[in-house]
Amino acid sequence: MAHEMTATAADSVQCPVCFKDFPPATINGHLDVCLLNSVTDRSPPTADGSEPPLKKPRISAEAVAPSSTDNTPAASSSCGTPSSAVFSLFQNKSKVQSERGGLFASKQPAVAAVNKGIKRNLPSEAEPGPAGTETMKSRPCGSSGQAVKTSNDVSPRRLLTIDKPLAEMMRPNTLDEYFGQNKVVGQETLLRSLLETQEIPSLILWGPPGCGKTTLAHIIASTSKKKGTARFVSLSATSASTNEVREVIKQAQNELRLCKRKTILFIDEIHRFNKSQQDTFLPHVECGTVTLIGATTENPSFQVNAALLSRCRVLVLEKLSVEAMGSILDRAVATLGIRVLERDPANPKEEERSDGHEPKIFIEQKALDTIAYLCDGDARTGLNSLQLAVQAQVSSVQPNQFGPDGSDEILVKEVHIKEGLQRSHILYDKAGEEHYNCISALHKSMRGSDENASLYWLGRMLEGGEDPLYVARRLVRFASEDVGMADPSALPQAVSAFQACHFIGMPECEVILAQCAVYLARAPKSVQIYKAYANVKACLRNHKGPLPPVPLHLRNAPTRLMKQLGYAKGYKYNPAFSGSVEQDYLPDELQGINFFTWTPSDP
Repeated sequence: MAHEMTATAADSVQCPVCFKDFPPATINGHLDVCLLNSVTDRSPPTADGSEPPLKKPRISAEAVAPSSTDNTPAASSSCGTPSSAVFSLFQNKSKVQSERGGLFASKQPAVAAVNKGIKRNLPSEAEPGPAGTETMKSRPCGSSGQAVKTSNDVSPRRLLTIDKPLAEMMRPNTLDEYFGQNKVVGQETLLRSLLETQEIPSLILWGPPGCGKTTLAHIIASTSKKKGTARFVSLSATSASTNEVREVIKQAQNELRLCKRKTILFIDEIHRFNKSQQDTFLPHVECGTVTLIGATTENPSFQVNAALLSRCRVLVLEKLSVEAMGSILDRAVATLGIRVLERDPANPKEEERSDGHEPKIFIEQKALDTIAYLCDGDARTGLNSLQLAVQAQVSSVQPNQFGPDGSDEILVKEVHIKEGLQRSHILYDKAGEEHYNCISALHKSMRGSDENASLYWLGRMLEGGEDPLYVARRLVRFASEDVGMADPSALPQAVSAFQACHFIGMPECEVILAQCAVYLARAPKSVQIYKAYANVKACLRNHKGPLPPVPLHLRNAPTRLMKQLGYAKGYKYNPAFSGSVEQDYLPDELQGINFFTWTPSDP
C-alpha cells in the first residue's frame, strides 16, 4: 500500500473533473466513469475509495433523457474514439451536443472551471447550400457563444439586422473561399500541402489589417475540428494574461499525454505581448507541446522575440488586390441575395421566396467597384461598408412606399457607398512599418528627381496623419545630404519650410512642404559632402593606437605658460598675407590625405 502511494505521488495525473490525482495507468478508465457519473450527479470515486466533495451537476435533471443513460458502457470507450465520454471534456460544445442529442447545456461547469478566461472561437464546418451555393452553420460569436445562421433561406433584411458585422458572418471556412493570398496558400504551395495533411508548423502571420490573418487561422481551426487531429485555442494578446497562456499550455500537456492530440494556439496581435511574455512560449514551441500561430500587423523583426522568431515560420500576407476584393464582395452579395444590376438576371426562386413581403435589393456594379478601390485592400472595411450602405437603404424604406403587390425594390448606388466610406481608407501607421516605408520612398523619389512620385509619397504621409514637422526635418536633412554644394540655397529653402510649418501647422502647411519637396527633386544633386564626412568617420574608427595630437602651431595660447610650452608658435595668420600661405593643418601622419577621394580600403 505504501509502495502504491509513493508511486502515485511520484507520477500522477490530475483528473480535470474531480481534481484528484491518479496513476497514469488508471486515469483513462477513471475519466470514463467520472464523466458518466457526473451526468447523473453521482460523485466519482477516488483512488483510495473516499468520496470527493459534492459538485454542481453538469446538466439539469429535466434535461436527462432515458435514452442518454440506457445501454451506455461505463468504461468501454477509449481516448481515441470520438463517441467516448472522455471526449466530452476536450471536444467542442457542438460535437458533444450532437452526440448527446442536445442534452448538455451550452456551458459545462466542470470544463468552465478548468478553462476559465479562455475563448475557443471555432468556426463550424461549411456545407453546400441550395443551387451549389454555400451556407454556413452556426459559428461562435466572440465569447458569448451566440450563433448566427447565414443561409439563402434567410431574408436579406433579417441578415442585415443581425447584430454582427458582415465581415464576421462571411468569414470563410475553406481555402477555396480564401481569396487574395495565392502566393502563400495557393495551389501546389508548400503551406497548402502541409495544411491539407494537418502537418501544421508554428507560424507568424504578418500583414496589414483585413488581409486574412485571423481568417487563415480559423480555416486551420475548422479543418482541425473536422478531422479531429488537433485542438484549437484562440487568445488575443490585447486581453489575455500570462496566467491564461500558462493554463492553456498546461491543458495542452495533459491533452498530448492522455489523448495524443496536439494543441494549436492562436495568438492574435502577438506583438502586444512584451518580450518576457513571449518567452513563455519558447520551451513549449521547441518541444512541440503547442503549435503557435501568431498574427501581427507589425514587423516581426522588431516586435517578436528573436528566439521565438527562429522557431516559427514567418508568412507575409499581402494587401488584397482589387480583383480579390471583387471576388469577396461578389460572394457577399450572392449570400445576401442581392442582385447586381446589368449582370445578374432575375431568379424565379428568389421571387417566390420573397413572397411579396420583402424588398428586392439591387446594387450597381459601379458601387461594388468603388468599395473594392476605396477600401485599400482591407476586406473587413469593404464588407462592413457594404453592410452599412445596404442597411441604410433598407431602413429608409417606409411601409407606404411598397408597390401594389406589397413589395418594393431598393437600389444601392455609388453615392451611398461613398457616403458611408467618406474618403479613401489609407493604411498608415505613424509608429509602424508603413511610416518608415513611406519616408524612405519620399527620400528616394527626390533623390531620383521624380517630382511626381515625391508629391505622391508626401501626400500619402500627410493624408495618413503624419506629423508635418517630421517631414520638414527630413527635407532639411535631404537638402544637405543629397543636394549639398550643387545648390547651396536648398538648405535655406528647407529650413524656411520647416519654420513655416511650425508657424501655421496643418492643413495650410501642406503646400509649403509640397513646394520644398518639388524644389529638392528638381535641384541638382551632389553627395560629396556626405561621402567626405563618412570617410572622416571611417578614418577615426579605423585608426590604430592613440589619436594624433593637435599640432602646436594650431593650438590656442591664452596664457603665458601655454606660450612658453610652444602653443601657437609659428602660426601664420592668413589675413596678414596677400597671397596663399604654406602651412600644415593636419597631423603629420595624415598629411596629404583627401577625404573627398580617400576610401577606408586604401592602405
